[in-house]
Amino acid sequence: MIPKEGVPMIKAIAHLAISVADMETSMRFYSEALGFKPKFSLKDEQGRPWIEYLEVAKDQFVELFYASVRKNDFARQSFQHVCFEVTDIEAHAKRIADSGWKLVHPVSMGLDFNKQCWTVDPDGNPIELMEYGEKALQRKP
Repeated sequence: MIPKEGVPMIKAIAHLAISVADMETSMRFYSEALGFKPKFSLKDEQGRPWIEYLEVAKDQFVELFYASVRKNDFARQSFQHVCFEVTDIEAHAKRIADSGWKLVHPVSMGLDFNKQCWTVDPDGNPIELMEYGEKALQRKP
């Protein structure tokens, strides 16, 4: 849908929120295997650790929620996967393997003409890495 002038529009994905069972292991995965930078931490009203923010890119984040601190009933609802756009997908795949994490699907060409590979975080959430190709369907007019 093409936004009409003067009509508010969605600009970008600001963050993805994931409940995690083991924060230390998840923080290691997201920082070592994917290269995200820890940004800040939040505590709940009782002073307990609640959310860890990791920066993906400028103004884009992953929020890791401590699964033991439930703030609402949204945790563990329908979720298929998250896809992060990358450059040099082969280098990212190597980095995942070199960090000791499992690459569950090697680099391949997708039906949308983009290179992709897959891993999972420590809680089993599927993560796709994608490098847009010259014929990427997402970039066709």
